[in-house]
Amino acid sequence: MHLLLTKDLSIEFGGLQALKDLHIEINNREIVGLIGPNGAGKTTVFNLLTGVYLPTSGAMRLEGNSIIGKKPFEINRSGIARTFQNIRLFKNMTVADNIKVSMHQNMKYNTFSAMFRLPSYWKEEKKVDIKAREFLEIFGMEDKADQLACNLPYGQQRKLEILRALATKPKILLLDEPAAGMNPTETQELMEVIRRIRDQFNIAILLIEHDMSLVMNICERLYVLDYGHLIAQGTPEEIRTNPQVISAYLGS
Repeated sequence: MHLLLTKDLSIEFGGLQALKDLHIEINNREIVGLIGPNGAGKTTVFNLLTGVYLPTSGAMRLEGNSIIGKKPFEINRSGIARTFQNIRLFKNMTVADNIKVSMHQNMKYNTFSAMFRLPSYWKEEKKVDIKAREFLEIFGMEDKADQLACNLPYGQQRKLEILRALATKPKILLLDEPAAGMNPTETQELMEVIRRIRDQFNIAILLIEHDMSLVMNICERLYVLDYGHLIAQGTPEEIRTNPQVISAYLGS
């Protein structure tokens, strides 16, 4: 059984066909890329998979179970987490608190305990705080835990968003242009960290990215969209030499 499967997935906006008959398959622990020109429909796919948009037709299944019609928070609890093209942090909260927000559903104290600061409240808060700082160690950001998120450099804000998504314990992580705004050194580090995340947390990763160096070096398979249509799929080498992909996106 595929971890994530879409079949004949389509969506229209006011008669405009934004995505037509998309079929993708992602297996456990795979790193898969979704590439194509601007406006090809890549972020639309992410919005469909996370319940932001409702498809016009087609199927979406996570571990064999349909996720169509589920709310975004329900899909997240089922095992899909994402980052965004435009960073969406709680910028006036600390770095650690941004990650702790993602873990609230696993905390085991009630409103009464929180109001009166009972021992059960402090025990859970301490446990979650330790876990949040452990996540920050993935990117070497543990020393930033008590800073406001708005004070982080752009590259570290993007890393924090990845960590916040990861803290929801996903089965598949959707990364929307994770290398955007990063310099070559940061991009190389990101490549290594994505592999480490896959191995350490035993999850699959689907990423949208325009940095072809990152995509070709980290992804095991690629899907290519153009004007809402899937025009190619295969290994990085197959995509690199595909005439239709070269014409539509990569260039000669």
